[in-house]
Amino acid sequence: MVRRAVEAATPVRPAGPVAISVEGLHVVRGRREVLRGVGFAVARGTVTGLLGPNGGGKSTLLRSIVGVQIVASGAVTVLGRPAGHPELRHRIGYATQEPAVYADLTVTEALRYFATVLGAGAASVRRALEEVGLESAAHTVVAKLSGGQRARVNLAVALLGEPELLVLDEPTVGCDPELREQLWTLFRSRAEAGTTLLISSHVMDEAARCERLLLLREGELLATGTPAELRGRTGTTDLEQAFLRLIRRKEVRA
Repeated sequence: MVRRAVEAATPVRPAGPVAISVEGLHVVRGRREVLRGVGFAVARGTVTGLLGPNGGGKSTLLRSIVGVQIVASGAVTVLGRPAGHPELRHRIGYATQEPAVYADLTVTEALRYFATVLGAGAASVRRALEEVGLESAAHTVVAKLSGGQRARVNLAVALLGEPELLVLDEPTVGCDPELREQLWTLFRSRAEAGTTLLISSHVMDEAARCERLLLLREGELLATGTPAELRGRTGTTDLEQAFLRLIRRKEVRA
């Protein structure tokens, strides 16, 4: 029998235009239910954080939104279209957790390849390189880059063109504190220009950088809200402690 999530499967809709709407989403792999009746909505032009421990279903949820995940039931609507609709292909920038770029190409060659696929010009390649701070490695073969640099190339691919929605799976993994700060400045700048960002992380100190949070654990959505709302709801001043209290409340109710 399918077990329902802690929160209602029908999302609480934002007051303004909606970029992502997820309703009653269930994903099953083998005999394991990876997502259990997840439901939420994301407003356009916002930075939303998807927080939770590794293995909790974050990447599966992001794949469902991008439209590359087989789902058992539920509905996912993105920018007014069903997830995976052909019209969304050029409207979404997606960075996977593991870099998905060709290792035998230089950074510039890799970006030019994806820019051609997207119909983006050379200016878009130059801008993406600058935004992720890889100008000095532009002519380096991807295979020779560090893990953090490869992650930045992966992010640069997602930034090509003018995506209305950026879906980023742990984009700051392997980044030093200075670069992480630069990337979050970039994310906020993109949101201010009207782009919607959904960013996953298991690092709780990144939660305070988001306008709204989705707390996911073991395939269930524990809570949604602004950082201030979640701290107030749990009577804490620390988001990590707020997350732990939400887990304990769920365990008591179970």
